[in-house]
Amino acid sequence: MNKDIFDFTVSKTHELIGASSCSSEAKAAAQNWLDAIGTENEAIITKNYIDELEADIMPIENLIGFAESDTGIQMFGSELANNIASHAKKIKSDGAKYCDCQACASAVAIIEKKDEILK
Repeated sequence: MNKDIFDFTVSKTHELIGASSCSSEAKAAAQNWLDAIGTENEAIITKNYIDELEADIMPIENLIGFAESDTGIQMFGSELANNIASHAKKIKSDGAKYCDCQACASAVAIIEKKDEILK
């Protein structure tokens, strides 16, 4: 991968790791990728990292459904769950396909460049 894409991916990976909404699996995959840079395992770990990010991104419909569910209300409390659902509906109406939390935004940014990253 070229230097600009590499630097971008490292930066977004650090954002992802720092996001409070990032899953433990995505954090582990991100850290594994950082640790593998320059090693013989870098290519396979990069593929695993991209696969994990694609699995972890929250589609906007799923976010709305979860926030409006009994589990979402129990997890967030009714006021926050309502705010999350309202926000998700708003960004969906503006064309969003995925949750816009920091973890998902970082993951989407990386995945959008996956063809260049996986070269």
